[in-house]
Amino acid sequence: MAALAALVFINVPFLLASETDDRIESSARASYVFKTYLKDDDVNVRSKDGIVTLTGTVAEESDKALARETVASLPGVQRVDNKLKLKGKVHAMYSNAWLLAKVKSTLLFHRNVSATATEVLAEKGVITLRGEAENEAQKDLSTEFAKDVEGVKAVNNEMTVSTATMASGEKTVGEKMDDIGESIDDASVTALVKTTLLYHRSTSALRTTVETKEGVVNLGGKAKNAAEKDLATKLVSDVHGVKQVVNNMTVG
Repeated sequence: MAALAALVFINVPFLLASETDDRIESSARASYVFKTYLKDDDVNVRSKDGIVTLTGTVAEESDKALARETVASLPGVQRVDNKLKLKGKVHAMYSNAWLLAKVKSTLLFHRNVSATATEVLAEKGVITLRGEAENEAQKDLSTEFAKDVEGVKAVNNEMTVSTATMASGEKTVGEKMDDIGESIDDASVTALVKTTLLYHRSTSALRTTVETKEGVVNLGGKAKNAAEKDLATKLVSDVHGVKQVVNNMTVG
């Protein structure tokens, strides 16, 4: 009886750890980021005692960051060993292809611009945007977001503004994204927020902590000044799945 009790006692931590690892792996695969942004990539998630190893291939550098940040935000994760590799050629920093990927990813993370309806061209640091915007505000916001990407020298926005009148009750892109925000898990929201802040040059150097609970994002850390703190709130508020931003960053 004593031997049996000892065996059970020894196996309990092992079973709990195994359950945690299984939950981490299944939660990662079921996350909004994995099902939406990484659905065409080959990402394998393996967890052992809370230490997660990511292997496989992804199309863009942003996908590597998204995968890592999503998994790192899951309960029970102690560390993430990111061994993901890029498919094909690795683009040189600030090259046309590199900037193209950065701008496209940045637009993709924000809900009040339309990445799918926007054509992005890059030439020697100059970004050209084409396509159709729902209104002038969306066009201006596309310019603002693209201009704030590291390496972008200027933005030529050649987007046309839709002349169609919205039908009564018809929703904008942002409102539609708010509707599906209910289904975006907190780990995915945290990952999108962290990656967004990293990709914007105005906030890339911010020492920021990000915690999300039921879509409410809490920002901590330090900002150089009030303007920088306000900008972080503005950028994060426009990220997919964010319902509210509580900015507790200190200034100075």
